[in-house]
Amino acid sequence: MTTLTVENYLKTTLLTALKTGSDWVTTGQLATAMAVAPGTVTAMLKALAESGHAEYRPYEGVRLTKTGRAIAMRMLRRHRLIELFLVKTLNLDWDQVHEEAEHMEHAVSDNLVDRMDEFLGWPIADPHGDPIPSADGAMRGHPERAVPLATIPSGSRVRIARVTDQEGDFLRFLRDSGFSLHKECQVVYNSLEAGIVTTEIDGRQVTLGHPAARQLLVELI
Repeated sequence: MTTLTVENYLKTTLLTALKTGSDWVTTGQLATAMAVAPGTVTAMLKALAESGHAEYRPYEGVRLTKTGRAIAMRMLRRHRLIELFLVKTLNLDWDQVHEEAEHMEHAVSDNLVDRMDEFLGWPIADPHGDPIPSADGAMRGHPERAVPLATIPSGSRVRIARVTDQEGDFLRFLRDSGFSLHKECQVVYNSLEAGIVTTEIDGRQVTLGHPAARQLLVELI
């Protein structure tokens, strides 16, 4: 049995590793992701190493063991399936489901999660476009083909595939601006010098700064 805190650390370590493309995650990266002091992270990483969930190296960071990764992947699967279930069955918006899933993922059983998966038709992505792991811990779907909106040249037509910044305020801004998963839009203007991207969506133009546009992953149509 693992505690809620251990599960959160393992899942955050996995998410950070997936984001950076490195198996090793630094103490600083985890401290930032979990909004805690580096000393607190160090103490937990030592405990994870002692329990066999991770390998810890001072000044280098942490790497999940096979056992730790399996737990982290199970939590990620729960979280993303719960988010999709809440959107599909209760009609919650994509900015409303993260916190609910954070609480629920520790309480539901694997059997219930498997039933959700079957009920939803074994989906490959959550409401934000993040891939949903299968029951055996494999990421479903095809290799990532989406690229940041900030890199798309003017005149291109694209489809929204994923949103990597899932803060509520940002998701509400996107929703109010007409963006949603699988939505198509036209890149009207993209300026590296000005650092802005202007898109046309549902007949109106929306301008994003490049930092925001990098959080929207799109596929060329």
